[in-house]
Amino acid sequence: MALRGSALLLLAVLLSHAFLGLEGKSYYEVLGVSKGASEEQIKRAYRKLALQYHPDKNPGNEEANKKFADINNAYEVLADQEKRKIYDRYGEEGLKQFAAGGEGSGMNIQDIFSSFFGGGGGEEEEDVVVKGDDVIVELDATLEDLYMGGSLKVWREKNVIKPAPGKRSCNCRNEVYHRQLAQNVQQMTEQ
Repeated sequence: MALRGSALLLLAVLLSHAFLGLEGKSYYEVLGVSKGASEEQIKRAYRKLALQYHPDKNPGNEEANKKFADINNAYEVLADQEKRKIYDRYGEEGLKQFAAGGEGSGMNIQDIFSSFFGGGGGEEEEDVVVKGDDVIVELDATLEDLYMGGSLKVWREKNVIKPAPGKRSCNCRNEVYHRQLAQNVQQMTEQ
């Protein structure tokens, strides 16, 4: 019960940060535009502020250099539609996860729910092909064969499941089917 309570608390904290944008500074405030600003308005605000705080116009002013870096960061995010959507939805933390995961990734709320509640994401998982054990074969090869290259014939034993004989009749007026499913595993069905 305590685990479920702490899981719900963690979920509430994550959702509040994601939806309320409590993390980091607002890039919209840095550029002095509203959240619904168009691309053109963002570009104009960026150019105006970049000219004002450019390091060449403010030599030796560390505060102006920091402000210029913040302006460039904000413009880089807000000018890219995909990054802007992630920022609007998940805040600066979502951008960090997007950058860490590469293109097309980022914070996925479904992942949070599935980690707490076991699924519910709606996406079907691909069938996993189960690999068998590695086959280790001892070879007798000379150093000359290894250096010069060559061919060796390898023989190994492999267990193969043989098909069971089809069907047989019994006294019960039904037909019994035999099928070998695996080594030492057989299935019998009546019809």
